[in-house]
Amino acid sequence: MEKILVVDDERGLREVLSIMLKRAGYVVTEASDGEEAIGQINKEIFDLVITDLRMPKADGMAVLKAVKSSAPETVVLVITAFATADSAVDAMKQGAYDYLTKPFQVDEVQLIIRNALEKRRLSTENILLKREMASQSSFAQLVGQSESMQKVFNVVRQVSDAKSNVLICGESGTGKELVARAIHYNSARSSMPFVAVNCSAVPETLLESELFGHMKGSFTGAMANKAGLFEVANGGTIFLDEIGDTTPTIQVKLLRVIQEREFRRVGGNQDVKVDVRIVAATNRDLEKAVADGSFREDLYYRLDVIPIRLPPLRLRTGDIPLLVNHFLGKFSQESGKPAPVLTSEAMHVLLGHEWRGNVRELENLIERVVTFSAGAPVTDQDIRGWLHRAVTPQQQGLPTDLPEDGLDLEELINGIEKDLLLKALERAMWVKKKAARLLRLNTRSFRYRLEKYAIKGGRD
Repeated sequence: MEKILVVDDERGLREVLSIMLKRAGYVVTEASDGEEAIGQINKEIFDLVITDLRMPKADGMAVLKAVKSSAPETVVLVITAFATADSAVDAMKQGAYDYLTKPFQVDEVQLIIRNALEKRRLSTENILLKREMASQSSFAQLVGQSESMQKVFNVVRQVSDAKSNVLICGESGTGKELVARAIHYNSARSSMPFVAVNCSAVPETLLESELFGHMKGSFTGAMANKAGLFEVANGGTIFLDEIGDTTPTIQVKLLRVIQEREFRRVGGNQDVKVDVRIVAATNRDLEKAVADGSFREDLYYRLDVIPIRLPPLRLRTGDIPLLVNHFLGKFSQESGKPAPVLTSEAMHVLLGHEWRGNVRELENLIERVVTFSAGAPVTDQDIRGWLHRAVTPQQQGLPTDLPEDGLDLEELINGIEKDLLLKALERAMWVKKKAARLLRLNTRSFRYRLEKYAIKGGRD
């Protein structure tokens, strides 16, 4: 049964509403003023709150804000005898579902309540459906039947709904962000933001502003107030990749966020409170970093509440055939080409490779296989060539020796670049941003090259 909180300092009206709602089958709680209502809101979650606007101690706007802060999905209906256009607009801006003026018809209130609760039910079902789809999607990206990966999957399932911080350790390319996403999308926070930041890719001078935001004029170039990634991730999860590369200054600020659940923007003088789950990752040995003084011990133990260790690919070679089939399907679907067939000798080469780049290296290799395969079975020689060079001269139709009369190197390189640009566009269905990602280029560099070779068409 759905729970409704009725808040009004007029006892008669409060009791009339309560009787009506109880007869309709709802569980009703009453509060005689805003302060009492806020106390109830902090104790339990209601499906619907009906609140008067003008009350002693705390008014209806305070109740509305408390509800949206505590349980944003709760529906709030505001009623008052002193209606103005400004108060109605303000209430709706703050998240009220509807606004009624006293006196009102009981039938009218009943209809509004039914519609409001139906909207909440549909919203909840939508969130659950999205969570289920995201859960399936996130686990679909984690491939492996080895004992070590099954242990990882089990940990992810067990800790997803916990509030504890998670530290994912593993070599580069082992899939740390995929695990972080799986944790988020299988948790109660799945409908809220997942924000990923690579701490090693942002200079220290900018990282503080990226994480915590800044105030206008706090430094050169700060032309306006900016919310940081912790604010963006409020209610959800923030993934701090390569946490081991952060400086002592950033580590101190991260420690405060973990301990106090608050921080200050750069140049600000007010604390910003957040509810964020932290999932961190590193390819460094943080225990060694703590021992040599390059990483704070207190921060390490705050992050390492739930440790997840990802094994390198060379220690789970039995998963390689599964991963190969997964990536063949993925890239053949994206390119619209049939998935090539690998010979047993080709698979044997893959099983014996060292895989210093782990799963990411294998993924990149299979992407090249799908891109450049011409329909014939992929042999062990093809795999060896693609492993040692991105594309062999024979595969690109390039000269393997310098001709007697020489060659125009610049023309040759331009021809290769133009050909790869066109191949990337074709594979990306002429979506420029996607084609740029295939070539590991930013959008500006990609557009520059399109203009350079007068390649027209496509869409952003």
